[in-house]
Amino acid sequence: MTGRGFVPHALKPRALLVGGGVGIPAVVLLAEALCERSDVQWKPLVLLGSQTPFPFHPRPSTILVPGMPAGVIAAVPSLEERGVPSRLATLADFPGCYDGAVTDLAAAWLTSLDRAKLDEMEMFACGPAEMVEAAAAVALRFGIPCQAAPEEVSA
Repeated sequence: MTGRGFVPHALKPRALLVGGGVGIPAVVLLAEALCERSDVQWKPLVLLGSQTPFPFHPRPSTILVPGMPAGVIAAVPSLEERGVPSRLATLADFPGCYDGAVTDLAAAWLTSLDRAKLDEMEMFACGPAEMVEAAAAVALRFGIPCQAAPEEVSA
C-alpha cells in the first residue's frame, strides 16, 4: 500500500499535528517542514502520545499554549528550539504529560478555541489506526479538516 504525503493548505495556517507510535517522527518532520516554509505564517501545535518512553527526552515547555490543560508541560526539545509548541500524552504516568490518550488531549485543547481559530485549523494525524480514527472523529466533532495516515501506510 502506498500513501500520499501530507499537504498543508495556506488557508488553514493553524496546523494541529497529532502523532503516536511510528507516526511520531512523521509528525515531527512535518512540523519542522512547516517552520522552513515562508509562504504562510504557519502556527503548528504538535501533540504526541505514547505508552512507552518517548524516542527523545521530554522537557518542560517554555512555550505557553493557551487552553492547554493545567500541568501538561512536557514537550519535544527539538521543536521547542524551533519555537514550535508541543505537548505529550500518555497512560503511563510520565511526568508533565497529559494523563490520557493524545486524541483526548487534542479534544480538550480544541474545546478552548473560538470558531474563528477553528476555521483556520487543519489536523494532521499519523500513528496506529485506532489513534488515527479517533483523531479523525475529533476533527469531525470540531468541524476541522483532517489528513490522516495510519502507521501501516506511513511506516
